[in-house]
Amino acid sequence: MTEDSPSSAVQIGDPITQKKMLDMLIEARDSGLIQVITDNGAGGLSSSVGEMAELTGGAEIDLGKVPLKQSGLSSWEILVSESQERMTVGIRPEDKENFEILAKLHEVEASEIGKFTDSGAFIVKHHQESVAYLPIEFLHNGCPQMNLKSEWVPPKNLPIKFPKLNHEQIGDLLCRLLSRPNIASKEWWVRSYDHEVIAQTVVKPFCGKYSDAPSDAAVIAPLPGKTQGAVISNGIMPRYSDIDAYAMAAASVDEAVRNAVCVGVDLDMIAGLDNFCWPDPVESPKTPDGKYKLSQLVRANQAIDDICRIYRLPCISGKDSMKNDAVIDGKKISVPPTILFSILGNHKDVRKAVTSDFKKTGDIIYLLGETYQELGASELAFMLRDEQGGGIGGTVPHINAERNISLYKTIVKAMDKKLISSAHDCSDGGLAVSLAECCFGSDSGALIHIDSLWTDCQELDSWGALFGESLGRILVSIKPKNKIEFEQHMQNHSFHEIGIVSSDKKIQILKNQKAILTASLPNLKKSWQSSLNGGN
Repeated sequence: MTEDSPSSAVQIGDPITQKKMLDMLIEARDSGLIQVITDNGAGGLSSSVGEMAELTGGAEIDLGKVPLKQSGLSSWEILVSESQERMTVGIRPEDKENFEILAKLHEVEASEIGKFTDSGAFIVKHHQESVAYLPIEFLHNGCPQMNLKSEWVPPKNLPIKFPKLNHEQIGDLLCRLLSRPNIASKEWWVRSYDHEVIAQTVVKPFCGKYSDAPSDAAVIAPLPGKTQGAVISNGIMPRYSDIDAYAMAAASVDEAVRNAVCVGVDLDMIAGLDNFCWPDPVESPKTPDGKYKLSQLVRANQAIDDICRIYRLPCISGKDSMKNDAVIDGKKISVPPTILFSILGNHKDVRKAVTSDFKKTGDIIYLLGETYQELGASELAFMLRDEQGGGIGGTVPHINAERNISLYKTIVKAMDKKLISSAHDCSDGGLAVSLAECCFGSDSGALIHIDSLWTDCQELDSWGALFGESLGRILVSIKPKNKIEFEQHMQNHSFHEIGIVSSDKKIQILKNQKAILTASLPNLKKSWQSSLNGGN
């Protein structure tokens, strides 16, 4: 933002101001000074005050008392402005002095702009001028709801065009896959921000021998002297929306849960946040496919409802942005329907937290969960389309939520018994990518046999086994001495012993004793680290 930026521009956040405000509000809450509170999101003060006014039956505010970032704003602009780092708080009159003292202590601007009433109306003034008078009943119940129609017609996509490659060429293909933006290392970006959290971070964004392999989730220990911790993880799979938004949403939820499981989350204490980023879903002349985009939204919400109920995962918050379209050079560009699903969870004992990096040469590698021929809209499909044409069509990953959550609970129990040395989810790029990322952490190779995966799915081929993105799968390694106990622990679930961590720095994957993928670890890691390294 500059002095020449238009007043209609989206505000850029100020994290320092926000941190001061949050610290002050938490202290005010703990001191019993806050009666009601909400943020100034969509609609600004018109929404925040208007919503809370329903609790008392009315409110009156003076826009002349609202602090402004720039002068000359009209009354309506002040009322609906969505400037960030602002909260609307209701307090008792007798707490006003203590609240303002606390705000001054934290260097937070606190302005009295009005009061809640029982007048039955939301009254807005600008100094002495009355600018709005809205009955509360009309404000909340007077506007008719939109009547929208959706129509789901599965899209048609060309099939994936698979090249004929030998094992070394497939190794080269894996290098290229690792360099794609969705998979490549984000270390340069992450290191630009503080992730130590005053030294309370147990599992950081990166792990392993050189602290550069990707972690599945963050674990922090915010309580001094306590072993209890918190887990934060995310899941996002927008690619699947090109085939089915239900699959996209289900995969996003499952990936977030799966990532949390990989560090040992307490599955009885998890909560979710669903963040929607969507193209305009309302049919109009500028959005003639609105019925289809709305059907995608309906299917995505149905998936979240279906999966979260089975996972016993309450959605406690979220965000939606529903008009993500632009016209560039006369062409309309729309974002793919996307859900970023985040998990907040409890960790009973952070000393038992597990990371993604293989630990020792000779450790046994297992793939937990079932693998199917699910390459539709996969990262591999998009790469092959970009390189040689063809399409992304095929089967997108389907979810078996009951099976998955049962497996996840068993995995967490195995971690509690210290039977698992490392755990990493299989998502973008499938087994081959997950295997490479685990090897990056240990700076060692792996010798893998994948024959047993065909017991899950007879239609499976080598492409699906290596790069398919079936849900509910976690790659783990264990100490050889734990093999018998671990397999007994997992006996009611699908698991495959697929190989060992090797001392040579290469990944070799075999089927029927024949190599189908061979790749040098240094080459793989160079590809993974180079494409998004903005520092070099």
